[in-house]
Amino acid sequence: QVHLVESGGGLVQPGGSLRLSCKASGSFLNINVMGWYRQAPGKQRELVAAATSTSSTNYADSVKGRFTITRDNAKNTVYLQMNSLKPEDTAVYYCKVAARISSQNSLVYMYWGQGTQVTVSS
Repeated sequence: QVHLVESGGGLVQPGGSLRLSCKASGSFLNINVMGWYRQAPGKQRELVAAATSTSSTNYADSVKGRFTITRDNAKNTVYLQMNSLKPEDTAVYYCKVAARISSQNSLVYMYWGQGTQVTVSS
């Protein structure tokens, strides 16, 4: 079982910056992928950025060049540095991880955090 705790959301003016953190704890062998999703009111949840255990990264086109995802594997923590924020970045941001739980098989399970609100407004 994996428990995710997110932090770092808040209210920021357009052009500002925020840094989100998500720490994984619990009983697991390893975490393959750690990522951030977001969901704005009335819209579907969408991938923002993801990072593998070897630090390969993937970004939504809308955030490329503005957001940076990093992982600290020793701390089982993923960060999302968000710069040049725009009002359209306003959403609830969710952490998601893909973790292998058991040494008895190669199954990978998905876990979600509780979400943290990011509001970009003047």
